[in-house]
Amino acid sequence: MHLTLFRNLFLGKNPFNYFPRPFTQFHYQKLRHQQFRFSTSAMSSSNATQKYKLIYFVPTAALDDTKAAIFAAGAGRYPGPGNYTECAWVTSGTGQFRPGDAANPHIGKVGQLEFVPEQRVETIIIGDEVARKVVQALKDAHPYQEPAYDVIKVEDF
Repeated sequence: MHLTLFRNLFLGKNPFNYFPRPFTQFHYQKLRHQQFRFSTSAMSSSNATQKYKLIYFVPTAALDDTKAAIFAAGAGRYPGPGNYTECAWVTSGTGQFRPGDAANPHIGKVGQLEFVPEQRVETIIIGDEVARKVVQALKDAHPYQEPAYDVIKVEDF
């Protein structure tokens, strides 16, 4: 129904008959006079320019080492004329975890609940390949057996 509606609307035909019952002639006239613009940026963006946000948690003692590793791999470079590098947001918090029976914990003991002062780091990454390199660099530099991190695709509106 919707495809027919919009096809007829763009072809200049009266799509009034395709609308649900509460839709009135007034609504049709209002829609007919609006200009529709469609962005093709999402369809034409390449994987090399896709933006990602990396968020990870690290013990305070390992903060500088992990940031150095991810920045060396390409994270934190803000696109634009300013050539900003090593951009990040860092906040303090407390992480908790209980290592399982098969764990080899860097901090704490198997089966015991641990509370650790940690830092939350957020930074930007441009490009799929760079994102993969940055995540691998984070895993290599992070002291935990299983580092906690998220990679989020960022849309540019």
